[in-house]
Amino acid sequence: MFNKGKKDTKAGFVAVVGRPNAGKSTLLNYLVGEKLAMVSKKAQATRKRMNIIVMHENAQIIFVDTPGIHEKERLLNKFMLDEALKAMGDADLIVFLAPVTDKLTEYEKFLSLNESKNTKHIVVLTKMDHVKQGDILKKLGEYQKYQDRFEAIIPFSVNKKVGRKQLLDEIVKYLPQSPFLYDTEILTTENIRDIYKELIRESIFENLSDEIPYESDVTIEKIEEDDTMDRVYATIVVEKETQKGMIVGQKGSGIKRVGKLAREQMEFFSGKRIFLDLHVAVKKGWSKNRESLEEFGYIS
Repeated sequence: MFNKGKKDTKAGFVAVVGRPNAGKSTLLNYLVGEKLAMVSKKAQATRKRMNIIVMHENAQIIFVDTPGIHEKERLLNKFMLDEALKAMGDADLIVFLAPVTDKLTEYEKFLSLNESKNTKHIVVLTKMDHVKQGDILKKLGEYQKYQDRFEAIIPFSVNKKVGRKQLLDEIVKYLPQSPFLYDTEILTTENIRDIYKELIRESIFENLSDEIPYESDVTIEKIEEDDTMDRVYATIVVEKETQKGMIVGQKGSGIKRVGKLAREQMEFFSGKRIFLDLHVAVKKGWSKNRESLEEFGYIS
């Protein structure tokens, strides 16, 4: 183990859940101090679980970023809900993100999903920047009727840098005594291929209209790494020819925009120069097809 001989350490898995666009990835990137989880203003950007590791005092917290809890008929959406539920069942603790402007119905849905697992959880109130102090106090009051269900409720603001230490201190209380499970120097268990894929997907979300991101995915065909540059060959896969035309854009303007932002984010993450070779392919109905989802790594 990575801290042999030390008996007073803790380590455990913490599932971060909430409705789509509740602020899960923003919170995790802030806690780890790096851009690792996919952030988009559009809902349901995160599709798979991702482990993000934060060291705090004598503890190793392995956060599991999950897709938003939602119910949709499409096969891909069912996979995403399954991912969130598995993370909840496997975790030592759940952090439930609740935007302060939300009604309690989202939290009540979460309670019913967690009923069979009965995993302990903390409520984190997010998106507090645009409400008054009185609104925050009112929301805290509303949650009091469920005070016997949660371990703690913590107001949190990434922009105002409020709540980080309080949240990490609270999480550590519920982790088991354990040697560290991973090398203390690593921030995520994801490999570079998956991180580059997510950064390209994020650029699609940021640069294109609503329909495209939800019916597109990215495959990394090949990465050639050396000390100063990574050469990344990737394909954006869509469901319709019309979507391909929208991504490519007039005289290639759309794919240039997507490639530029993705390359900048990849360079920021890797600290290297990036050569990005990006193409678009059509695979009709991939998000509704089990074989295609297996190919993209969503179903094993």
